[in-house]
Amino acid sequence: MQREVVIPLAAMCQIAKLVQKCARYGTFNRHEADSLLKSITITSPKNPQDVYEDPSAVKQGCRALVDQLSAQGEKDVEMVKYVGSLMQLERALSANDKAMSELGKRIEQLDRQLQHFDIVDEQIIGALADIYSQVVSPVGPKIQIFGKPELLKQSNVQHQIRALLLAGIRSAVLWRQLGGKRRQFFFAKKKIIAAAQSYI
Repeated sequence: MQREVVIPLAAMCQIAKLVQKCARYGTFNRHEADSLLKSITITSPKNPQDVYEDPSAVKQGCRALVDQLSAQGEKDVEMVKYVGSLMQLERALSANDKAMSELGKRIEQLDRQLQHFDIVDEQIIGALADIYSQVVSPVGPKIQIFGKPELLKQSNVQHQIRALLLAGIRSAVLWRQLGGKRRQFFFAKKKIIAAAQSYI
């Protein structure tokens, strides 16, 4: 197992945490989300670290990952469900050539918009949410979001969560490309913990 495989895994954990904040409290930290959302547009990185502009985003995810896998760590079942759902949806997406082609086209179009707007601008968040709901979500099992119903009905909260989930799919793609497999959580747990701690 490559040490770098924990980078996108940690990113998924951090994205799950941000989804929780949106769904439970209606809070969307633009600074925390910035690097993770930008990863969506980085489609030809030279190395895994290049996908996430701000290393601190992955550091927080590494801490969450260590907590989750360590015997004495604080467990977050909801976060695990989100990460598992992202992996499941990404597998369905990667098996769908038509959806993958459309996703590539939509991300190219997004690059043009980003010449005029920041990645955390409401207009871009809305565009990312549209890509998720129109291209990614229909190809596989729906990701169930846990939170306050009154918040989840708000369109801006829906857009923020969907944009974050699209970033989560980007991380799931990278995780698989680096050789990430679910069985590693059982057979390589110590290696994952050690690799995650090396990035903290």
